[in-house]
Amino acid sequence: MRDIPHFIGGQKVDGASGRFGEVFDPNTGKVQARVALASAGELNTAIANAKVAQAAWAATNPQRRARVMFEFKRLLEVHMDELAALLSSEHGKVIADSKGDIQRGLEVIEFACGVPHLLKGEYTQGAGPGIDVYSMRQPLGVVAGITPFNFPAMIPMWMFGPAIATGNAFILKPSERDPSVPVRLAELMIEAGLPPGVLNVVHGDKDCVEAILDHPDIKAVSFVGSSDIAQSVFQRAGAAGKRVQAMGGAKNHGLVMPDADLDQAVADIIGAAYGSAGERCMALPVVVPVGEKTATALREKLVAAIGGLRVGVSTDPDAHYGPVVSAAHKARIESYIQMGVDEGAELVVDGRGFSLQGHEEGFFVGPTLFDHVKPTSRSYHDEIFGPVLQMVRAESLEEGIALASRHQYGNGVAIFTRNGDAAREFADQVEVGMVGINVPIPVPVAYHSFGGWKRSGFGDLNQYGMDGVRFYTRTKTVTQRWPKGGAVLDQSFVIPTMR
Repeated sequence: MRDIPHFIGGQKVDGASGRFGEVFDPNTGKVQARVALASAGELNTAIANAKVAQAAWAATNPQRRARVMFEFKRLLEVHMDELAALLSSEHGKVIADSKGDIQRGLEVIEFACGVPHLLKGEYTQGAGPGIDVYSMRQPLGVVAGITPFNFPAMIPMWMFGPAIATGNAFILKPSERDPSVPVRLAELMIEAGLPPGVLNVVHGDKDCVEAILDHPDIKAVSFVGSSDIAQSVFQRAGAAGKRVQAMGGAKNHGLVMPDADLDQAVADIIGAAYGSAGERCMALPVVVPVGEKTATALREKLVAAIGGLRVGVSTDPDAHYGPVVSAAHKARIESYIQMGVDEGAELVVDGRGFSLQGHEEGFFVGPTLFDHVKPTSRSYHDEIFGPVLQMVRAESLEEGIALASRHQYGNGVAIFTRNGDAAREFADQVEVGMVGINVPIPVPVAYHSFGGWKRSGFGDLNQYGMDGVRFYTRTKTVTQRWPKGGAVLDQSFVIPTMR
């Protein structure tokens, strides 16, 4: 059986703890590899390597750091097919979706290639008599990222791209469910010219996460996962004096107005709800038709579109989505479907019991649709994270805005309409961090920033974009004076002013 090692000090390192996790092939349900789970000693070794490498890397000028990013971008493009196949084999998403996963991470690497410009500070000449003031952005030191299973390429690159470009060393603790791609990314970074020790990949479970949160040499932690754990990470790492950004769960709503282009809206909603088997924090699991006429027409079109979906193995080029990541997650999704039934929602399309010929042990869940879901129900309140679409009917735009705004999560939201006034009111009033107007998955481009509100995001700074640069750097401001001719200035015992 294949063993997946750590990546420490620029090379693969076999696990020494004697503890391993199983890595499944979601298409077959069989174990395909095992991943080493780090001991405290292995984590300490990675941090020690990072600490030594970081000083020299921070002293490397930004232009040379950018050249490493440019070369890494090139290597990602060269190895796209290899990376996508590896990703799909452990996650289960179809190849096209895996390429999208890698591409969205690559776009953040492209942004990080502009690090010389991004690190420019501010300067004021003559702020006072003979006094100039300037600021500079400097790296924090050794920082860490803890990433989820659903985007094993994109989210690590969202984190380590800006962190490394700005002069930090990085400890990546990826999901143990699909750990091979992060190791391969680290190898490609070394091939691109990154000095050994600047990027380390350490696999582990809860023990490893807690050690990262408590370690005094780690200055910042970026996390993506469920909201309960995100809140815990935020509190524990913050109490240890670290800078923290912790992204949590989501329950994104899509309002469909009476004037919407229903055919386009349905095409968008189907892809956003069922793509990647719904295992996206920016999926669209709740659709809110405004008015009964809209709801009736939308439901009819959704049922027809669902009937045309193809669920298949991740290598099937005609499949719309593949299996979910694990047997436990499949069971969890199906328990939420039953919960919806028990709560009184109408189960229009039932995805339970789906079986793919020749892959009967695979972790497949068929597309599911509920109607007449109550906003008070737990199945609506919780993040299901599977191919389950819930329809919650509303009578007005205002009611739809209130639904999304009252929910515990505030990651993404969308509106489908031809009415500019309605769209403008929606964007202004809805209490959600990322808004799409006729865009079902409003993930911002790499030079903006990604982040939700409420229980979808803990911390003041978002992922990537300029917020990413701010998160991984600290500002130092210098006030300087050069008296003319070596003159000695009078003593002063009052607070300095610029008068």
